[in-house]
Amino acid sequence: MSDNQTAAAPTSRAIARMLGAIERVGNALPHPAMLFAGLALLVVLLSGLFAALKLRAVHPGTGETILPVSLLSLHGLHRILTEMVTNFTSFAPLGTVLVSMLGIGVAERTGLIGAALRLMVMSAPRSLLTFLVVFAGILSNTASEVGYVLLVPLGAIIFQTVGRHPLAGMAAAFAGVSGGYSANLLLGTVDPLLSGLSEEAARIIDPAYLVNPTCNWYFMIASTFFIAGAGTWVTEKIVIPRLGTYRGKVGEQLSSLSGDEKRGLRVAAAVGLVFTAVLLWGTVPGDGFLRDPDTGDLLRSPFTQGIVAFIFLGAALLGVAYGIGARTIKSEVDVVDGMAESMKTLGVYIVLCFFAAQFVAYFKWTNLGLIFAIKGAGALKAAGLGDIPMMVSFVMLSAMINMVMGSASAKWAIMAPVFIPMFMLLGYTPELVQATYRVGDSVTNVISPLMSYFPLIVAFMKKYDDDAGIGTVVATMLPYSVAFFLVWTVLLIVWFLLGLPVGPGAPLKLG
Repeated sequence: MSDNQTAAAPTSRAIARMLGAIERVGNALPHPAMLFAGLALLVVLLSGLFAALKLRAVHPGTGETILPVSLLSLHGLHRILTEMVTNFTSFAPLGTVLVSMLGIGVAERTGLIGAALRLMVMSAPRSLLTFLVVFAGILSNTASEVGYVLLVPLGAIIFQTVGRHPLAGMAAAFAGVSGGYSANLLLGTVDPLLSGLSEEAARIIDPAYLVNPTCNWYFMIASTFFIAGAGTWVTEKIVIPRLGTYRGKVGEQLSSLSGDEKRGLRVAAAVGLVFTAVLLWGTVPGDGFLRDPDTGDLLRSPFTQGIVAFIFLGAALLGVAYGIGARTIKSEVDVVDGMAESMKTLGVYIVLCFFAAQFVAYFKWTNLGLIFAIKGAGALKAAGLGDIPMMVSFVMLSAMINMVMGSASAKWAIMAPVFIPMFMLLGYTPELVQATYRVGDSVTNVISPLMSYFPLIVAFMKKYDDDAGIGTVVATMLPYSVAFFLVWTVLLIVWFLLGLPVGPGAPLKLG
């Protein structure tokens, strides 16, 4: 054994032990739905305890004394029973995700998403191939998690087709799909989901506060190019040299687009141009029909408030147009089947939303969210961390929690009711807090064995390396995680120092 191998052995064992510990902790956690059920019950019990202890906090803005409201009472029981249904049906993230996925289900079922991604990477010059694979991975997040099952294996095939190591292509695609999950040029299903949770949390402080799904859009657009660039650099400078020349078995080759697929894309592009023209007609003129009819404002207009409807309409129209052109749609039944298929994949999410909605409602009713926020804000202010250290600390906290709890929405449903009110009391907007969370939530996705698609990535890698396992994936993806953390955190700091809004009508600090 060489000196380098001898030195590396203790490090490898230490990493293996750490990953094993993380995996055991994560596996010990209950299902997210049951976790929320337990948290809801805990809030009920704590409300009775803190009410008995007469815990209180003074609101720094109004001077009002905030007392906990006990749900361990007859009135509390009645409210739990009578508002259970409305807690669920009025839960902001539920409807937004369901409506978005109806349209995206059509685009996925007809083959539009797969054909568009293949066209993007196949049309790229070889010098831009790696960048385009990472970039396409980031864009695939618009269609929820389709990138995991479509683009990650496609990345391996693309690289092998041009004589490069297939695992490097898979790593580049996985880095974009998972590590760049909160970057994009377009809005996807995760944006209304997170903004709905943020809005629910913000209303603990301000009952009228609105958080738009576009609230992080500017920061997301800029992040797309920085993350794609960082992913390209890591692939070319670290991953490809480490993997060396591929000498394994030959896999399937990338097939070119068929005539039907090309025709479908042309029809979809034509419909997309018309759809975009209609949106521009309604938003660009000062008296556009999608602006606020009274003020002409665009930020608080039917366009921004109806962005989920436009995601649904755009995806559905383009999907149907592609299906007609590519002959993948035979009748209206195929369109309905595409929508129904997307709903089937959301069964667990709907169950999770039911329990999360009860937890969030109880947290609000009992005043515990507001009391914890006031106490926490006071502690942070006394610590005197300053703006930048506080943001970096929150990125790191989100990244660490992501290692043991994979679902972005499940984590944010727990964290938002605590941290958004806390940071609002310190003068920061919910939109900035959400953007900061999304950075930390994304960068450790690619190295978390508890991320829901991690076993699938291991299976994909075994196709090209029989010995591949969790350690293979983590060792390959760790450089991406480190690079994304550094690049994204620096971008966030620079963005904050420049005072740029993170999205339309989304400043950094409360007025």
